[in-house]
Amino acid sequence: MNEEIELITDETRERMEKASDHFEHELARLRAGRSNPALLDGVTIDYYGVNSPLSQVSNINTPDAKTIIIQPWDRKMLGVIEKAIMAANLGLTPVNNGEIIRIGIPPLTEERRHQLVKQVRNEGETAKISIRTARKWANDELKKLLKDGLPEDLEKDAEDIIQEMTHDFNTRIDKIMALKEKDVMTV
Repeated sequence: MNEEIELITDETRERMEKASDHFEHELARLRAGRSNPALLDGVTIDYYGVNSPLSQVSNINTPDAKTIIIQPWDRKMLGVIEKAIMAANLGLTPVNNGEIIRIGIPPLTEERRHQLVKQVRNEGETAKISIRTARKWANDELKKLLKDGLPEDLEKDAEDIIQEMTHDFNTRIDKIMALKEKDVMTV
């Protein structure tokens, strides 16, 4: 296999990996009725003039399946953190006791579970679209190489490799989606 083909397959694999990783990151932020520090990943606060992620200004723990505890390194930030969590519109209610912020994770209703499953499927479809886009990019690049004199059999072999990669990544997305759906629907 020549160098250009190798570069194209490596770039395609990297693009597909990014799509898969992004999908997993998005699913980690979905609330499945269980406490998870990743729920607060998108929350940022103004920490003395610097917009900082919550995880960089406090300890975030999950002592049990229904509670998240946030212990800021600076107690003066309790109110700011509390407001930021409310403003993030996560459906979580922080309770500030003057030392820590406690967040109780309410159980999910059946309707909310179905909404989350739809959201999981939408995220999965978005990831698959990104994977197909990477495949299309690779195939277009291979067609350009074919016009520039690449032997047809090498181009076909490379297309087969790209298609196999696409299939593997789509299968990975399906497995992750099925696990998350099961997780969401488990009471």
